[in-house]
Amino acid sequence: MTTDGSTMLHHKTVFDGWRSIGISLYMVLVGYGVLVGIPVISSAWVNLLGFTEVEVGRVAGADLGGLSLGAVLTAIVIARVNRRYLILASLVLAIGANALCLTVVAYEQVLWLRLVAGVGSGIYTAVAVATLGATSRPARAFNMMLFAFAFSQALELHILPQLSMNGIYWVFIGCYAVSVPFLGWLPARPVDKSLDIEVDVQEVDGGHHSEHMHVPAYVPWLVLGAILATYINIGAYWTYIELATVNTAASPEWVGKVLVWTSFCSIIGCLFATLISNRFGLARPLLVTLVFQAIIVAMLAGGINNTNILISVFSFNFLWIFIDVYQMSTIANVDHSGRFAALMPGAQGLGQIIGPNIAASILAAGLGYSGVFIMCAIASLTGMSIYLFMYVRLKKTIPALADAS
Repeated sequence: MTTDGSTMLHHKTVFDGWRSIGISLYMVLVGYGVLVGIPVISSAWVNLLGFTEVEVGRVAGADLGGLSLGAVLTAIVIARVNRRYLILASLVLAIGANALCLTVVAYEQVLWLRLVAGVGSGIYTAVAVATLGATSRPARAFNMMLFAFAFSQALELHILPQLSMNGIYWVFIGCYAVSVPFLGWLPARPVDKSLDIEVDVQEVDGGHHSEHMHVPAYVPWLVLGAILATYINIGAYWTYIELATVNTAASPEWVGKVLVWTSFCSIIGCLFATLISNRFGLARPLLVTLVFQAIIVAMLAGGINNTNILISVFSFNFLWIFIDVYQMSTIANVDHSGRFAALMPGAQGLGQIIGPNIAASILAAGLGYSGVFIMCAIASLTGMSIYLFMYVRLKKTIPALADAS
């Protein structure tokens, strides 16, 4: 309930069925597979195909850049095109490109094939994310996604290093192919294409009435901008966190153990995120979370030891889940067409490309990892500032949306 007595209404649709949610969850995990496994895949490209570190960076960038491009292309057409056709097109691209990688090993050809595979993955993932976002309770759906993601990430990083290069490609081909018989479970089109919300308004005499309110287009665009900013932080931090501990007071063995056990914080974060959003809404916990994430990132700028690396990495993973749940749900609450929800993987992927590149430039300028972590904190606070501006505006115009859960 908001301060003006109104609250958002959540009506169940075909997207709330267990089949729709089930296939979408599976597709998200598969679609983000390369993103999750890129450290292992990069090592395989070096050790098994003989790529240089520079070439690996460009191939990985092509894969992740393709993910963003595929998400953008999906956002343009998802409100008008049958989603099952989009998935079939994505499967042709992803499976075809991965299959060609089984025989093509030259750097120039692999570079373009990974771009094509990334585009297919981006379309596939964007449709799945948009479908989860169309449920009546998107925060719950995204929480389920991230909970499953924590386990699939651990499984993938355990299995892929044991495989050959072709074995890794076959895993992705097989995982994509498994979804084909279940495409009928995916709702073909959005129920509603508007940027509207329905609120329950409490009247002075104690009665209630529902009222449709139009959501300004700047709201989802601001959230996408904030997602980009926060993922610049996440991309830079996660890329360099282990390298930053070299030649510091932190023990390499200790750092290795900390990085392994951080996945458990993701699981705990999932359990808390929905409970807190149900009580306080999405916006206020998100604002607090981004401030705390800036603090735990910036604390490493003064030097790294066993204690502060433990606090920073565990807190970072715990808060990362909060941020994803709240950001994705904020867009899903207003975007019934899936256009903006489909752009979320694109914003995430773009941030994870920009962040490490900014960090690399900071290191090249001789500012060290202290400069990198300060940049990460600034990126997190930039995202917080965007949300604060949006929250203040919405409290004045659409308070039910400002404190929606």
